[in-house]
Parts: sequence; C-alpha cells; structure tokens
Amino acid sequence: MRNSSETHSEPAESRIVAIEAKGLSKNYGSGADSLAVLSELDCTIYCGEIIGIVGVSGVGKTTLLHILGAIDRPTKGTVFHFGQDTFALDDEQRSAFRNKRLGFVFQMHHLLPEFSAIENVMMPCLIAGADHKEAMKSSVRVLDEFGLLHRKDHKAGELSGGESQRVALARAMVKEPEMLMADEPTGNLDPHTGEKVAQLLFDLNERHKTTTVIVTHDLALASRFNRTFGLFDGKLKQMSSHELFDAFASSAGAHRDAPLL
Repeated sequence: MRNSSETHSEPAESRIVAIEAKGLSKNYGSGADSLAVLSELDCTIYCGEIIGIVGVSGVGKTTLLHILGAIDRPTKGTVFHFGQDTFALDDEQRSAFRNKRLGFVFQMHHLLPEFSAIENVMMPCLIAGADHKEAMKSSVRVLDEFGLLHRKDHKAGELSGGESQRVALARAMVKEPEMLMADEPTGNLDPHTGEKVAQLLFDLNERHKTTTVIVTHDLALASRFNRTFGLFDGKLKQMSSHELFDAFASSAGAHRDAPLL
C-alpha cells in the first residue's frame, strides 16, 4: 500500500517535471468585495507520481485543480505542462491540449444520461476527430480493463454509483492521457465502493505511469499518495499523514480514518 512518506529513488532534480505552477493567485470579485482563494502558490509535480491535495470545504481545492488542469485561468501566475506555458495558448489550442494530454474525473460523474456507457467513453475520441470504429475499439479496450465491458450498452441511469464513476474514469483514460485530474472521485460513494475506485486509480498510476492529481477530503486515502499537500490560506504545504490529521481532522472532530467535513 502506498503512503505519503513513500519516496522516489532518484533525486528530484533528475526527474521530469510534468506540472509546474509559479505564483498562482486566484481572486473572485473586485475591490472591497474581492475574495482571494489562491495566493502566490507554487508547486511542482513530477511525471508518474500520484499526489493528493487536502483541505476543508471551500478552501479552493477544486479551483486549484481546475487551474492546474487548464480549465480555469489564474488571476496571476503561470502553469507549465512539460515546460509549455499552457495559458499562453489561445482557447482553441488549450482545449485541444486538454483533450490530448489530460483526463478529468469529478465527484459527480457527469455521464450523458441519453447515451450508453460505451458511448460516453467514446466522446473524447470523437471530439478529437477519431472515426467511430477507432473510438469504439479504444472504448472497448478501456472498459474491459476496468471490468465494465458487460455493462457497455447500459445507459447511465442503469449503472450503480460505483459503475458510473468507473465509466467516468474510463472516459478520462480512453485517450491514454499523460496526466489525470480527479476531484473527490470517491466523495459520493460508500466506503467499500470508494475503496474499489481508489484502488483503480492507484492501479492505473502503477500500470500506465499516468501523473495523477487527486483532490480529496478523505484522510485515509490521502495517506496513501506519493506526496500529499494541505491547502492553507491559498498556499500548499507538503504534509505527512499525521500532520494532515492534526491539522484537519482534529478541528473537525473526526476519527483518523474519517473524511473531512
């Protein structure tokens, strides 16, 4: 089992940087009503690692994930993906970049209810211009990998919560992205189902070396990442599992294996 004290054998300076954020600030509103969510935040994420971002509700975790994933723009600062300034791209170029190199999984699976599981998984391929046969082949492969091939023709409303989240994960991984961004991927699942989804994320990281960034409230899950960061006052701080518990769970009156409120 992974834990946050796990280290990589090679020195940091010899590893390839997947994501580098410098001086990120994000404000909502203006003037006296301005709300600062992120403040001169820096972070470096290396290729192939799986990291967690933990914080209380409303602290800005999802905002940070969206900026790191080139969905939302920072008020100030830069984000580099493999050395490329993502926000120097225009909107069309940035959309193409996300489709090709990033995968996203959200707390709510956001499956299209009128489509079957396999049709949902095919969407990123079709948006990228793949022909139907190629998109179908890729989607069958990833659904089979996730143990969902027998559910490929079922619509979203016919799937369980865990199945829906696994289909959403299959959709995120169908184009074999280099980076995966997951926002509370186990947040709406019962503990048993959530553990199965979490283990699938770790297995994907292990097999495909996909750089993975996960936002979570779950301290038990957070303790298993290569590195885990707490988000405080708009900045990230790398923390051990014990430090995370002391900083977050104690103030929430939670048990060590309980999620944050």
